[in-house]
Amino acid sequence: MVHAQLDPTAREPLAAQAVAAKTLKNLSWQQIADASGLSVAYTTAAVLGQHPLPAASAKAVAELLGLDAEAAVLLQTIPVRGSMPNRIPTDPTMYRFYEMLQVYGTTLKALVREQFGDGIISAINFRLDVKKVADPEGGERAVITLDGKYLSAKPF
Repeated sequence: MVHAQLDPTAREPLAAQAVAAKTLKNLSWQQIADASGLSVAYTTAAVLGQHPLPAASAKAVAELLGLDAEAAVLLQTIPVRGSMPNRIPTDPTMYRFYEMLQVYGTTLKALVREQFGDGIISAINFRLDVKKVADPEGGERAVITLDGKYLSAKPF
């Protein structure tokens, strides 16, 4: 049976416990994703409390992290999503994404509207990828791909 959370903080203690286990076992998010059979982005989001895991994935992740059966069940629940409860994030990395949307949000909206029309880009039918690449000018760059299904607005 599918179960959903009502409390937006219900998965926080499990996320903290899972991250602690990940650290103690010296595991990478990719190793956890490999155990789940799902993408690293989805698995990481799920362990951090933003997605439910399918039963087999939840059991495999719980086993890898040394979590109990109750944790495996909780990993399967549909969470109340949203990882920024204070609206404006204070964590520097999260704040930079917020800043990017402040600067480029209207541009992204204008370009999407021009190319697709009235609608949204789904965060449900969605893929996320993060890659580290060399910067030709020296150092490294982050290439972040947000790949969401476009859903057009429909008059009713």
